[in-house]
Amino acid sequence: MHHPHDPYVRVRGAREHNLKGVDVDVPRDVLAVFTGVSGSGKSSLAFGTIYAEAQRRYFESVAPYARRLIHQVGAPKVGEITGLPPAVSLQQRRSAPTSRSSVGTVTNLSNSLRMLFSRAGTYPPGAERLDSDAFSPNTAAGACPQCHGLGHVPETTEELLVPDPALSIREGAIAAWPGAWQGKNLRDILDTLGYDVDRPWRELPAGQREWILFTDEQPVVTVHPVREADRIQRPYQGTYMSARRYVLKTFSDTKSPTLRAKAERFLATRPCEVCGGSRLRPEALAVTFGGRTIAELAALPLTDLAAYLDGDTETARVLTDDLKSRIGPVVELGLGYLSLDRATPTLSAGELQRLRLATQLRSGLFGVVYVLDEPSAGLHPADTEALRAVLERLKAAGNSVFVVEHHLEVVRGADWLVDVGPGAGEHGGRVLYSGPPAELASVAESATAAFLFDESPGAAREVRAPRGWLTVGPVTRHNLRQVTAAFPLGAFTAVTGVSGSGKSTLIGELTEELAGVDRLVRVDQKPIGRTPRSNLATYTGLFDVVRKVFAGTEEARARGYGVGRFSFNVATGRCETCQGEGFVSVELLFLPSTYAPCPDCGGARYNPGTLQVTYRGRDIAEVLDLTVEAAAEFFADVPAAARSLRTLLDVGLGYLRLGQPATELSGGEAQRIKLASELQRGRRGHTLYLLDEPTTGLHPADVELLMERLHGLVDAGHTVVVVEHDMTVVAGADWVIDLGPGGGDRGGRIVASGPPERVAGAAGSATAPYLARVMP
Repeated sequence: MHHPHDPYVRVRGAREHNLKGVDVDVPRDVLAVFTGVSGSGKSSLAFGTIYAEAQRRYFESVAPYARRLIHQVGAPKVGEITGLPPAVSLQQRRSAPTSRSSVGTVTNLSNSLRMLFSRAGTYPPGAERLDSDAFSPNTAAGACPQCHGLGHVPETTEELLVPDPALSIREGAIAAWPGAWQGKNLRDILDTLGYDVDRPWRELPAGQREWILFTDEQPVVTVHPVREADRIQRPYQGTYMSARRYVLKTFSDTKSPTLRAKAERFLATRPCEVCGGSRLRPEALAVTFGGRTIAELAALPLTDLAAYLDGDTETARVLTDDLKSRIGPVVELGLGYLSLDRATPTLSAGELQRLRLATQLRSGLFGVVYVLDEPSAGLHPADTEALRAVLERLKAAGNSVFVVEHHLEVVRGADWLVDVGPGAGEHGGRVLYSGPPAELASVAESATAAFLFDESPGAAREVRAPRGWLTVGPVTRHNLRQVTAAFPLGAFTAVTGVSGSGKSTLIGELTEELAGVDRLVRVDQKPIGRTPRSNLATYTGLFDVVRKVFAGTEEARARGYGVGRFSFNVATGRCETCQGEGFVSVELLFLPSTYAPCPDCGGARYNPGTLQVTYRGRDIAEVLDLTVEAAAEFFADVPAAARSLRTLLDVGLGYLRLGQPATELSGGEAQRIKLASELQRGRRGHTLYLLDEPTTGLHPADVELLMERLHGLVDAGHTVVVVEHDMTVVAGADWVIDLGPGGGDRGGRIVASGPPERVAGAAGSATAPYLARVMP
């Protein structure tokens, strides 16, 4: 029995994911950092166990009826946890981005600004006061009636609808039209109406082209289809619909993501003429504060907005002071360059997490555990210092701060370290050390200790001479103004700069159309699939090889099983009870839905007939359960499989299982799987590889491994460009382009470019002092 004032969170017997019955004690009211190589189990301990149990306990106190309305996490696999306060989680996971979600809605700052205009705005003479809802583009009371509060309306053009005017209508000139019978029907109606469907599109009179594509008329005619010898086709009544009408109708009405995406290809957007892109009704735009409309203030960077807010009445003063105090933490976290109307989908995962962190700072909660997932991700070293100050303030307010982190400066600033490892996957899952950071030095097994206490700079690398240059610009986009940049070919280039300086915008301008680019590969951190049916083996093409191997066995041939039989997505081979999922969902009303292994296949995903076929003593389900490392030995003499597995090992993913669902992978793991898929392809001429922050979510030991692979690509004659904040990576580059000097309007310029040692000495660069520290 523990003392009621026990100052520790005590975890006993944690078995979530790869954790091997972990026991650990972490003190409350400290900044505790969980470290370890990628895949070691630190997130399973911090989020999957400690946070999940805190959330489960909270739900236990909620009325059963209300519980049905909340998405609940099941109970974690753990013996017991004592001394656990309520917890708040701030993860990197992106919520479903919508164009209506913005910086203002995420931080709740929009609510305060709307209240300011409603209660203290200057109204036109005779106008009645508006409720704060009338200043929101996301409510019926405030949204512009023309664009429904989006600020733009979908539109299309002849160039989009008819990409190849040399074709005739019969040959498919109107690419936006549907295929199959519906497209033929529209062509037959035009033919019946007297239009020449066999003449090249560009030779049709302009008036006819305009009517065919853009008319709002919908004439009904009797169509006599061209008879085909083997089919009886009767005349029918056909209704014409113009290409624009068809595309807009499909885009707004269809429930099919595929059809919607196809329609989107033929649409451009233009600012709404009624509201001029401000998204609001005229009544709301007629109200001003300090001479500006709410749309104008929402478009200002937050630093400028805070400076502009000044109340001249008591009501206005209370509201402006509240707004400024809410903006303060956002600016402190290095996000002062954002504006309230900036859409959430355009933010990086790191920016989004820091916005949520700023909101928590203002909430003034006391006595809770904050569990954070790599808050330094996507942060320039200059911004990381501000982040550390914010974490200290959360702790000083009487909270416990548990952080999963790889950034060594954040790790060094911790009061307590929990190091998980020693390796990844089944080679990890143990707590190697739990205690003050200084004593980790004596733990020989720890991969973290080797980097934490060795601050000597890496060995100097020979800077490669470029064999040509790739010039981009002048670029004017977002905050870049007439920027021209040169990237060396056959070299490793790092693009640096504080958050919001324009790095991603600049490398977004590198396209296959540029002279000198034969092939372009973008390797991002987006998920490799959104359902558990997509996994490591299916994404890399390895599953095709494995299925061929099984279909080639004597047993499979004797039974007449083809390659399709060994897919869990095909009816013949999969278990029909769980449809090849391996588990069934059990609805428990007011308790969280639970997933149980399928009662028929026991989680194997296949039916008994398929599982009777074995290759070297293992059935297909057992092979999918192998780790990459074990599979590399198992398939050592199958060249197609061995090559694929070797590249996965090379990027440090040996611990993942072949059948690991895509939904269980982190952004860093997804990015390395994509890189491995690229590496296993045969070299086809010169390739330009673009990577946006490839070291995010990686332990320094994994970063070394990844850099070896990327430098290997350059040595093989390719070009690599990375956006990067890790100064050890930047120090090892051949060329550095540093953007800045600040973020947003104060950025967007090239402050310095050249070899790392030149940039490390550049005046006016926010990167230079941090780069100089790690230069050999």
